[in-house]
Amino acid sequence: MDFAMKAFQTMTKKTLILTTVLCFLSGLFYVQAQEYTLSFEVLAAETGLPLDDASISITPCACGGVTNSSGRFSISLPGEVYTIRVSFIGFRDYSRTVELYRNSILRIQLDEAEEQLSEVVVRAKKRLDLVETPQMGALQLDAKDLKKIPAAVGEFDVLRGMTLVAGVNNAGEVSNGLSVRGGSLDQNLLLYDYAPVFNPTHLFGLFSVFTPDMISTVDLYRANIPARYGGRITSVLDVKVKNPYVEKTRISGGIGIVSSRFTLETPLIKDKLLLNIGGRGGFTGFLLPLFSERLKDTKANFYDTTMKLLYLPTERDQISLTGFYTKDFYQLDLISQVENINARNNQYDFQTLNGTLNWTHTFGDESNLRNILVYSHYTPKTIFPEVDNDNEITYDATIDYLSFISEYSKTVNDNLDYYGGIQVNQYQIMPGSLDPGFGNSIVPVSLETETSYEMAAFANLNWKPFEQLTLSGGLRFNHFVFVGPFIEATFDDVTGNLLGSTVFGKGDAVKTYNSLEPRLGANLKIGENTSIKASYARTNQYLQNIYNTTTPLPTSRWKTSDPDIAPQRADNYGLGIYKNIADNSIEVGLEGYYRATQNNLTYKPGADFFLEEFLQRDVVQAEGEAYGVELSFKKPKGVFNGWFNYTYSRSLLRSQNERLADRINNNEWYPSEFDRPHVFNGTINFEGNKYNTWSFNFTAQTGRPYTVANSVFVLEDINVPIFIERNNARLRPYHRLDFSWKIKYGRNPNRKWVGDWTFTVYNVYSRRNPFNVYYAQRQDGVDSDVFLGSPLGTYELSILNSPLFAVTYNFVFD
Repeated sequence: MDFAMKAFQTMTKKTLILTTVLCFLSGLFYVQAQEYTLSFEVLAAETGLPLDDASISITPCACGGVTNSSGRFSISLPGEVYTIRVSFIGFRDYSRTVELYRNSILRIQLDEAEEQLSEVVVRAKKRLDLVETPQMGALQLDAKDLKKIPAAVGEFDVLRGMTLVAGVNNAGEVSNGLSVRGGSLDQNLLLYDYAPVFNPTHLFGLFSVFTPDMISTVDLYRANIPARYGGRITSVLDVKVKNPYVEKTRISGGIGIVSSRFTLETPLIKDKLLLNIGGRGGFTGFLLPLFSERLKDTKANFYDTTMKLLYLPTERDQISLTGFYTKDFYQLDLISQVENINARNNQYDFQTLNGTLNWTHTFGDESNLRNILVYSHYTPKTIFPEVDNDNEITYDATIDYLSFISEYSKTVNDNLDYYGGIQVNQYQIMPGSLDPGFGNSIVPVSLETETSYEMAAFANLNWKPFEQLTLSGGLRFNHFVFVGPFIEATFDDVTGNLLGSTVFGKGDAVKTYNSLEPRLGANLKIGENTSIKASYARTNQYLQNIYNTTTPLPTSRWKTSDPDIAPQRADNYGLGIYKNIADNSIEVGLEGYYRATQNNLTYKPGADFFLEEFLQRDVVQAEGEAYGVELSFKKPKGVFNGWFNYTYSRSLLRSQNERLADRINNNEWYPSEFDRPHVFNGTINFEGNKYNTWSFNFTAQTGRPYTVANSVFVLEDINVPIFIERNNARLRPYHRLDFSWKIKYGRNPNRKWVGDWTFTVYNVYSRRNPFNVYYAQRQDGVDSDVFLGSPLGTYELSILNSPLFAVTYNFVFD
């Protein structure tokens, strides 16, 4: 019995030991066999753009792969320690050791290899490739492209760079925006991380408000605008802020005589919460008299700042918050006068405050849902300091814009992708108020706030049915409602006198507009390197800017559609042929376009809409047409690189009014303020070595239309011109040469600080380009053209008549 018991105990112990060993071995085998998903997201460090076809190798498994068009790659591996290596042409290799014990995602930023600068340009525009995509009139530039363009006063600039693109112009030497294919400045949708910017320039239009070092990419659409965009009839300029994908703190900036800037990128919580913030300021009043005698009494200062906070709660979610603030103040000689106001000068003080909250959820490698909340607040203000006292009369206005966007997108395969979504916008516009201050007879005025809503649904499909043909189809439906409070007035058609009015209460529906906007594009490849494209797009615009100068001042008036002012509408047609030659080293494009527009908003002869309650008394809506042919050459890589383009185009308007006083040019076609029949642009970059880059930019164009008086009469010994026709003459042709030299130091791996210098000369040969022509009594000793043989003379106004020299020191510390 004792023997049996001992034998049983011995057997039990052996069984327990064996069981324990087996469990341990099973657990060890399970741990070794457990697989986890290792995901990669590979981006360019400077721009934050995904890198397509980046190579990933993993050891010791001797496995790996390449990233897709979103810069992503995933693989399942057993739990173990791995060494990964990521490489991409034109970028430095990246190596890292990873201990894989759970599902993980690696966001990897590749730094550019300095000696392969030109290769970056080729890769960065792949998504909008000239030959492959069905998108016409589309262009993408990244920050590096923009930095190569010589700009005014030492700043690389979005708007200045865009004016070198075929079909894109500004309004003059100093301008407040872009004219795309003959459209007015307000017909372009300017977005900064999804938020609209209503006044995009600093320093009288010399450069834009977008914080330079915070820019990732700039997309310009001039033809079949994608269906996700709405609200403007001519073009979209979409500026994206780069994401702060950084593993360590990085500081960069620049110090210049016109402006200085500073940028900080830092991880607040490693791989979870990251921050990117940049700012720029300029105090240039003391420099302006050096540029022009006319600017001797001019003052100017400005600053802008952009912040982006990125939160990565999971490997499939990204939440970003972008904030943008800009403020300008400048003082000019009296260039706009208001009745009964006796002012010494004009002072302009305007600011923009934008915010964008963006949550993107990825369902898989090729599908995601994006929800975006946008707020934009724009406040222009004009100050009139009275003569002989300290009182200031103030005029201000506001635009408040609120928007929600939800969009789902999916790439089914290499031949099919689509997206669809909704957008809801609210516009609240306070047209203007006048505060007289103290001690004068001016009556305070405050116009009623205008409120309207725009609801839209949109969808877009890109399909490649076979190798030679790619199609793009989009549709956008808009529902626009203008609501009260509002007073709808009725006027006599003959005398223009007020007959009566209808009062709408707060929230009452006053006027509704519905529109359907098809967007179509086709690309037919007729060879390996040649394609023919065609496009059509219908667009509507419910928000417009009214001004009677080519450069709208902050006193220009924004207005939504209402019962009297219908939405602007455009039908855009395009046809082009594109070819890559010389082993794809040169891109050639020939593109023609035609745009028919309705309800273009312009002012009546003799109009004064400043603080006008019933705006329809001072404006007319005209039909328009714009057409042209654009020829472009681009060499994006090599020691010598750059582009040339020539555009022939016309932009015409015609009123259609029965009442004689409302007609413009007697209802005949006339050139718009943005009609430039001939435009040539050329940019050359010479990258002699990795330390020196020399850049030249030349632009020439037909002079801007302006109005010449048709006759003159004498009133109390003063010669007064009579204007019957509009835009019946042209200024002298405009041309200018710019130059820049960038000196870059070689990077020492042991140094954290890297600096370079940029020297810029704007208007190298001192071209005195006319900004405008005005009439005045002839002055002894001052050259002028004699007007109709009378003592009345015509005088040219030029803003800049000498070169502008600038130097900037740029630095990076990490």
